[in-house]
Amino acid sequence: MKALKFNISGKTAFFKKPDVNTYYYFTYGSIHKVALLGIVGAILGLKGYNQQENNRYPEFYELLKDLDIAIVPKNEEGSISKKVQIFNNSVGYASEEKGGNLIVKEQWLENPRWVVYIKLDGYENNQIDDICKEIEERFLKRNFVYIPYLGKNDHIANIDNMSVVDMNTTKQEKINSLFFKDDFKISLEQDEDWDFDDTESLWKYEEKLPISLEERTNQYETRTMIATNMKLDINNDLNLYKDEENVLFFF
Repeated sequence: MKALKFNISGKTAFFKKPDVNTYYYFTYGSIHKVALLGIVGAILGLKGYNQQENNRYPEFYELLKDLDIAIVPKNEEGSISKKVQIFNNSVGYASEEKGGNLIVKEQWLENPRWVVYIKLDGYENNQIDDICKEIEERFLKRNFVYIPYLGKNDHIANIDNMSVVDMNTTKQEKINSLFFKDDFKISLEQDEDWDFDDTESLWKYEEKLPISLEERTNQYETRTMIATNMKLDINNDLNLYKDEENVLFFF
């Protein structure tokens, strides 16, 4: 199997959660699949939410939703620092308060970094195969139609170290990427054969992240995902892949 591999990072990022109030907007703690498909869609020049009109999904999601991806967190212990940013929205319709000012607070991720893999072959859909060829070409040539952002246009995405890598199946007991919590179990038995650096502390990042859009409302559908350096009980019914650097779960 072949996959496109690239680094994606930024000074800040904001992947807005839908459960917000009027004054405080929270972010997911990691880039997620829907956001990543949006970034790929921008690079390909596909239409987004603002151009959806009466279509079932935004164009980027309709065409890219069947892509298999893997996301490897690169911040320390899989966790990204957050900081609250305060804005004064003085647009007249923004607030009914005196002066028309509305104080808005946004929670931003600071210095986020990931390695992303996109599966390029093995699909049973000719349209996806054609899209993968264009994805590979545009990434390797850095020929982006639109500027990619990490959530919104305040947060420019830096994309580099693009390459196509060979992936092989594996049954290793450690996964470097995010994976579904329901599909694996953290093992409390660290046997002698377990490859672990004694100077490294055990850690786990866990959060419900968007993996798809609901068809009727286009609201996020989420699943609990985990990143950890702990040993796992591997489900033999699921395929894991590895390159020279990482063991990956594609979804």
